[in-house]
Formats: sequence, C-alpha cells, structure tokens
Amino acid sequence: MRPMSYASFALLCAVALARFSNPAPHAKSASDIDALLKETRLPDGFAISLYARAPGARSIAVGPQGKAIFIGTGADNRIYVLAPGVDGASSVGLFASGVDFDRPHGLCFDDAGSLYVAERNRILRFADAENNWRKPEKTVVVEKGALIPSDEESDAHTSRMCRIGPDGKLYVSLGQPYDVAPKEKLALYDETGIGGVVRMNKDGSARDVFARGIRNSVGMDFNPADGALWFTDNQSNEMGDDTPPGELNRAPVAGLHFGFPWYGGGHARTPEYADEPPPDGVVFPEVEEAPHAADLGMIFYTGAAFPEKYRGGIFSAQHGSGGREPPLGARLMFTPVGPDGRAGRSEPFLEGWNKGVTPYLARPVDVAQTPDGALLVTDDQNGAVYRIRYRPSPIARN
Repeated sequence: MRPMSYASFALLCAVALARFSNPAPHAKSASDIDALLKETRLPDGFAISLYARAPGARSIAVGPQGKAIFIGTGADNRIYVLAPGVDGASSVGLFASGVDFDRPHGLCFDDAGSLYVAERNRILRFADAENNWRKPEKTVVVEKGALIPSDEESDAHTSRMCRIGPDGKLYVSLGQPYDVAPKEKLALYDETGIGGVVRMNKDGSARDVFARGIRNSVGMDFNPADGALWFTDNQSNEMGDDTPPGELNRAPVAGLHFGFPWYGGGHARTPEYADEPPPDGVVFPEVEEAPHAADLGMIFYTGAAFPEKYRGGIFSAQHGSGGREPPLGARLMFTPVGPDGRAGRSEPFLEGWNKGVTPYLARPVDVAQTPDGALLVTDDQNGAVYRIRYRPSPIARN
C-alpha cells in the first residue's frame, strides 16, 4: 500500500470535520453551558462549573504567580488572557492583539514568568507576561519559517505544544503533516525533528531532536518526581475502528524512537511499512489508550486539593474520535503514576459528553492546574473553559 498523499489526508480531515459541523450543538448561552455540564459524570466530591468563555479555546498556560491564565487557539489565531476570580474568570481579554499570530497553540511559562508561544512555524517569547499582558514585549525565539522547513508547512498536525524541562530548555512537539509519512520524507523529518520533539535553549540556540517516531503529539508534561518527559500521541487512521490504540508515552532520556511510521500506534504495524524493518530499540507506549479517542493535552497533578489517589498522577483530555463508530472520547482520563515513575491503567475521570453518536456535547482539549489545586479544562467546540474542584461532603470526610 502506498503512503497516503497529503491531498488524500486533507480530504480525510475535511470529512471528519464535517461530521462535527452539520449540525453541531455549539453552546450559545450560559443556560446551554449549564445544560451540558449537567450531563457530566465525575467521581464523588468533584464538581464542574463554567470558568470563562473563549471562542476556539484549546491550550492552557497558568501563570506561575497565579495572576493570569492564557488560552491558546488554533486557526482562530488568538490568545486570550483570563484574570482569575472567585466564581470564574473576572475578565477575559485578548493578549497581544497587535501580533499577527499563526496558530498560536503551544503555550508555556518558564520560572521567570516569560510566556513562550509555539506557532505553526515560529516561536515567540513575552517577558513577564502576567504583569505586562496589556503591553507585552515580544521577542522572536525562532524566526518564522525556521522551526520547520517552509515547504513542510500545512494545515494538518500543526498544533504545537511546549514545556520548559528540568534542564531549563524549551521542548516543542512537531507533528508531521501526513496520516502516515511517506518514505521520501523520513530522512528530512529525522534531521529536523518533524514527527518528534525538539529542544533548545530558551533563546532558540543549541537546538537538537530529543525524541523521534511520533505521529502527532498535542500534549506533554514532565514528571516532577523524576524529570521524565511524558506525551500523548495520536494514532494512524484507516486501520479499523479498534486499532491502533492511542498512546501515552514516557521519555526519560534523549534519543528514543517511538516507532512511527512503522507502527501506527502501540504495536500495530502500518500497512505502508509492514514489510520494512523498524528502527532498533523502538519504545512502545507506557499506556495504550482507547483507539481513535484523540488523546491531547495532559498534566501531572501536583496539588494537594484532590484526594491522595490523584496526587502525582496524570490528567489527560480525549478530544473524541472523528471517524470511529461508535465514537470514543470526549472525556478526561486519569492515569496513576507510581513512585517508580511507571504508569498504571488509565480510567475515565470525567464523562457524559459522548452519547454514542456524533456530534459530541463538548470536546475537551487541554487540562491545567490552578494554584489552589483545581483543574481547568478547555472545550474548543463550545468555546469554553471549565473548572473542576473537589468539595467532599461532611459525610465523605467522616
């Protein structure tokens, strides 16, 4: 079987998107949001509420001082800034509205309070963004057209994510723009880090490829206990409703290869590379997730507000399948991580937005932790940010 062309992949994406756009129950009012939140199921003691409205809300970066929360988007080309409040955001505004953003999806802070914005093909930095968001100062970390070769720009798999690692370096995911990358692209992708994770100094210098063999990662975080990088990965299409699985991966050191495109997800070989020997030492997922549930944003929970069970574990968002029947996803997952740094089995944490048919009631994208230990969750379908808090009843405490 020949590798899927970009034109064929774009058509597949368009078909999948159409499934969610006609008709789509986009929430239009506070009462609409209340109705879809009443459909959710959470463990005892947890409650979810609307935190803010932000059209196209996808990625989240909570300022280290807790003064502001930044929301990235994709094709909306906007970044929102939320001022935290008691019952929700006290205000919602546009961040750096004078900047011509190009898919400003990847947002992350360093310890000094600088906000990094990883776009489709550029990286920007805004110093002291929490305090200076009304008059932000832009610095170019990676020039436009220098993150990936300009000829490789596309509308497919351009949702970058970024994190500052324990080594003080900036890590950025670079999804490759195919369902299954063609053989003639592999050498270029191996060299540039497309279909992988690159790292660099915070000024953009000393860039190298940290991990390879990744189809499209739209969520990553470092385990604060041991410094290992974990990331989600979206699996190949056109391999059946029940294969391949989604992935939650662990990269404790640089130089690992995670199998794509020889493996479409988990241990499932892609038809395009079934007769090709895979690289030596392929690392398989730490956790295999439900097939085609679209695992996206993830964080390690470091707060103390949730029960002991959840501390040190991973919360991750499953955006929801686009072509699988019946559909899977549109939920939050929890994955326990032990003292040895290895994961247990993932389990649903928030459900209720998937009624077994598309479109979903809501589609979660990213998850973040606030200074008080609550969770924030974005929903790009309804343009909303939700907050999940733990408030056990008196009976539950006895």
